[in-house]
Amino acid sequence: MFRVDPKTVTRWAKAGKLSAIRTLGGHRRYRANEVRRLLEESTTLREE
Repeated sequence: MFRVDPKTVTRWAKAGKLSAIRTLGGHRRYRANEVRRLLEESTTLREE
């Protein structure tokens, strides 16, 4: 969705831009509403 490396999204989560939920297997899951918000913010920045 973001068209970036998955490690970049992990860094965003560590920086507090997204909150990650860890599964029992150690994978990260992100809330859909936060992903949409971040996508909207990035699109708004591109348009300016």
